[in-house]
Amino acid sequence: MNNGIVTNWSESPPHAPFVTIGISLICLFVLLIYSSLSPVMQQIMIDVLGMQPSLVAGLLHQEIATWWDVSMVSVLTALFVHASWLHLLGNLAYLWVFGIKVEQRLGSFGMSAVFLLGGALANVIVALRVPDLETPIIGASGAVSAVVGSYLGLFPRRRIGLFLPLGLYLQFARVPALLVIGSWFTLQLLYTAFGPINAAVAWWTHLAGFALGLSFALMAGALAQIRL
Repeated sequence: MNNGIVTNWSESPPHAPFVTIGISLICLFVLLIYSSLSPVMQQIMIDVLGMQPSLVAGLLHQEIATWWDVSMVSVLTALFVHASWLHLLGNLAYLWVFGIKVEQRLGSFGMSAVFLLGGALANVIVALRVPDLETPIIGASGAVSAVVGSYLGLFPRRRIGLFLPLGLYLQFARVPALLVIGSWFTLQLLYTAFGPINAAVAWWTHLAGFALGLSFALMAGALAQIRL
C-alpha cells in the first residue's frame, strides 16, 4: 500500500471502511441539524451550503485568481447536505453497496479522492452545463455516482447479489455488475435527454460523477500495473 492507495490489486486491506462510515455519519449529522430547523432556517442552510450553478459558473469564467471564492467551497459542502431522509438513504444505500469494495481496493485516500473530487468536479460540470440556474443543488448523488463508476472500473467482472421479482416471489440472484451498472447508466442517460429540465440537472450530476469515477479507477488500475 502506498499513500493509502492499494497498489497490490490482490490485496484486501483488513481495516474497516472508515471513509465510507465517516461520510455516512457526516451526512446523517447534517440532516439531523437541518430537520431541527424552521423552514426559513432550512432554506438559509441550503442557500449557504448548497452549490448555486450561476455563481460557480460565473467564477469559472473569470481569472483563476478569483476562483478561491467562498462560493467555490459549495461544490464540496453541497455533497453532505440532503433535504429529506429518502434522498439521503437512497444515496447511502448505493454508497454502502459499492463504496466498501472501492475503499478496500483503493484505500482510504483513494476512496476520499473518488468521493470528494468526483463529487466536486461533477458539481462544477453541472454548473458549466446550466450556468443560468440559480437554484442551489445539494446532495451526494454526484459523489456516489463517482463511487459507482469506480466500482465498475475496478470490478468489471464481479457479480452483485440482488433480489429479483419472479412471479409472487423474490429470487436471490447474482447478476454481473456490468449489466446492473450499465442499466443504471442507461437510465440516467435517458432521463438526462428526455426528462424534465429540473430533473435533467440531477441526472447530469449522476452522469458526470459516474464518468469521473470510472476514469479515476481505470487510471489507478493502470498505475498499479505499471508499479507491479
